[in-house]
Amino acid sequence: MPKPIARRKTKKAVAKRFKVTATGKILSAQSHRRHLAGSKNRKRKRHLAKMKQVHHTDEYRIKANLPFA
Repeated sequence: MPKPIARRKTKKAVAKRFKVTATGKILSAQSHRRHLAGSKNRKRKRHLAKMKQVHHTDEYRIKANLPFA
């Protein structure tokens, strides 16, 4: 019987936190929005709700945990 091909599994914790775009960029949610929101103005909270691009120094580690993305 042939030996099965070893495949890497997707890290589900990483898959839930990051999104890979069609061009290969990695997006993530921004921090500082969960609590103490009363002291932040509406514009700041609205901009924090959008996703941001991950820094290029972190892309390799994230892509390593998302082998099928």
